[in-house]
Amino acid sequence: MTHFFTLLTRTLEQRARYISTRDEIARMPLDVALDLGIYPGDADRIARRAVYGEV
Repeated sequence: MTHFFTLLTRTLEQRARYISTRDEIARMPLDVALDLGIYPGDADRIARRAVYGEV
């Protein structure tokens, strides 16, 4: 049962990191994002890769 709660905790933490990362990228000013080579419309894809790895 401990394994279940460990897995659940890890999954919830990853989801929280994903949402936070996605939202930060999406809110980034366009000029800053373009300077970094990021298109804010790709926030979902970028955040997913950053948190979960190659998906």
